Amino acid sequence: MTNWQSPTRRAFLGHYAGGLGGLAFAHLLSSAAHSETRTPGWSAVTGRPRAKAVICLFQHGGPSQMDLFDPKPELQKWHGKPYPGGNLEVHFEKQQGNVLGSPFKFSKHGKSGMELCELLPHTGQIADDICLVRSMNTESVDHESALRLIHSGKFLAGMPAWGAWVNYALGSMNENLPAYVVLGDPGGLPVDGERNWTAGFLPAVYQGTPFRSGPSPVLNLQSPSGTLPRARRNQLALLEELNRDHLIRHPENDELAARLANFETAARMQTAVPGALDLSEETEATRTLYGLDNPASQEYGTRCLLARRLIERGVRFVQIFLNGQPWDTHSKNAESLKGLCARTDQPSAALVQDLKQRGLLDDTIVLWTGEFGRLPVSQGADGRDHNRKGFSLWLAGGGFKRGNVHGATDEWGYSAIQDVVTVHDLHATLLSSLGIDHHRLTHPHEGREASLTDAEVTHARVATELLA
Repeated sequence: MTNWQSPTRRAFLGHYAGGLGGLAFAHLLSSAAHSETRTPGWSAVTGRPRAKAVICLFQHGGPSQMDLFDPKPELQKWHGKPYPGGNLEVHFEKQQGNVLGSPFKFSKHGKSGMELCELLPHTGQIADDICLVRSMNTESVDHESALRLIHSGKFLAGMPAWGAWVNYALGSMNENLPAYVVLGDPGGLPVDGERNWTAGFLPAVYQGTPFRSGPSPVLNLQSPSGTLPRARRNQLALLEELNRDHLIRHPENDELAARLANFETAARMQTAVPGALDLSEETEATRTLYGLDNPASQEYGTRCLLARRLIERGVRFVQIFLNGQPWDTHSKNAESLKGLCARTDQPSAALVQDLKQRGLLDDTIVLWTGEFGRLPVSQGADGRDHNRKGFSLWLAGGGFKRGNVHGATDEWGYSAIQDVVTVHDLHATLLSSLGIDHHRLTHPHEGREASLTDAEVTHARVATELLA
């Protein structure tokens, strides 16, 4: 008779661990009832929340504020002439050109009279539902560090993303789905990749879970084909025993703890995910609303619709990213904006409209933003360089003022000069809307209590003027 010896954990993982969701297959029939879990960051929840969920529509590259959200007649008057407004902080100095006026018309929308670019007709339809902030600024003119700032509040790579902080504080509203989901672009990763949704020094279980487009949205969720259920259960029960034994001997290994928790969630996801992502349940009117009948907006519209379905089912935090950094319009600024707005305008507005008509907007924050803005002069012939001193973003739902335009930049659209909101202020305000005190949301790191805002250094404040 063959002498069978117990495999090492490493050998067993290498041979059998092909299916992420399979590890906890045996627990499928005993999943706990729907409940909201308490997390280590729960003590930071001190206020009455206006919102309980977030959808972040992130626009990598830095959308041009003076071409989309912040009309500047002076740019039109001085178009093609040397910039008369003083020194500019120019990233690519040798390519600096003259004043570049916007080729697009602006018009007023809604009862609020919000002025928006002609490339944003659908956003114009939700003007009375959004809070447009024209006075944002940030601390870096470099993509990677500006991305880290707006996602994690820090210049350093690998710090916890604010979605991870929210997850750490509030936990899940549906244990059958991840609390923090990333809907990635089928074309590839955004600039800075997975650092955009990392848990950093927080326990790894709080990082974002990427969902892909296509028939297999979560990698390795299903068990390998041809594997008998009983054999799979036995394999996975042994693997779980090995993992838990390893965790007992190495309790500091939060990556392993996160893997075990994710495996158990994945088992429940095997039944929950297909239903959440099944768009065949949606009406033709809803599909048309999101632009799924238009090749230009179909892909982005699909992900915006999926975001609504996930929020509807209790996912706490959803982010939608674009491949690369398409809003980085160093050349062909006008042409690029036309294509990007055709892709994103209708789906973004549809998301707000759909949430509103379903009664979900009041307690869901929708944030549309990039990492910084663009300069009022040309780069080369028809591009715009980076600008950290002034940019625009909009928010909807979650207690933010509706039909509101906040702050202003100078006459050139270069620098925020009125009612300035920093990235750190934005983080503090978003957390406040979720009922979280940004001063108290901390975790030990390098001998100190670190936080998203580090308010004692950044002087972050809750911008109450943005809230209703």
